[in-house]
Amino acid sequence: MSKLKNKVAVITGGNSGIGYGIAEAFRNEGAVGTVTGRNQITLDNTVETLGSNFIGIKGDVTNSNDLENIFKKTFDKFGKIDVLVVNAGGIVDGIPMAAINDVTEENYDGYMDLNLKSAYFSVQKSLPYLNDGASVILIGSSAAHRAAPGMTIYAAAKAAIISLAKGLSLDLLSRKIRVNTLSPGSIDTPVFGKIVPQEQLEQVKQLWIDITPVGRQGLPSDIGNAAVFLASDDSAFIVGTEILSDGGLTNISLMK
Repeated sequence: MSKLKNKVAVITGGNSGIGYGIAEAFRNEGAVGTVTGRNQITLDNTVETLGSNFIGIKGDVTNSNDLENIFKKTFDKFGKIDVLVVNAGGIVDGIPMAAINDVTEENYDGYMDLNLKSAYFSVQKSLPYLNDGASVILIGSSAAHRAAPGMTIYAAAKAAIISLAKGLSLDLLSRKIRVNTLSPGSIDTPVFGKIVPQEQLEQVKQLWIDITPVGRQGLPSDIGNAAVFLASDDSAFIVGTEILSDGGLTNISLMK
């Protein structure tokens, strides 16, 4: 398997969940590179599992200096960067998702900083190190397309990510850098344990299964396989668009 042979990738938030699924798929297709995360123990375990072709760099994507360090160290190690996966995001630790009456300005800023601002500056900080012709993959969400209780700010940030891919692609046309969005639906990862009480976990997962047309939750490997396509030369004519990897959740209704 060599769709990504000789390509160097950076995957933010690559130490668990969807990010790890992408890193594993990239490794299986011949890529080398960097995974990042904020938890050193999880990061070390991930690198041990991925093998010697990947390094782990601890960093917080909302911190500009950490972003600079991630890309510089990767470039120093591998000499180039061909693929950037902007995956870090999601739930802000200590700040539950809530409806508008319960959201403070601090809550709002926390979600926008992690899910939108950090994505923009991840791309900006990577530019001195990215190869011309590189592929940038922004991880969006099917939440951008449908309202759900308590998810207004997160969904708005992910909707902005879809727009960001279009604008950044235009900005970077002269360097032939493609920017696309890959939007997962409900994916079976540990994130459910952060937002749902343990005793309700299986029930909530089943609710997602029931409304997903293919009849199951997605796996990190499903997103990994789609990311391989966007990172490879197979998608050379795809730019500024969104791929929904959501089992039909967004575009197919099961209502009778």
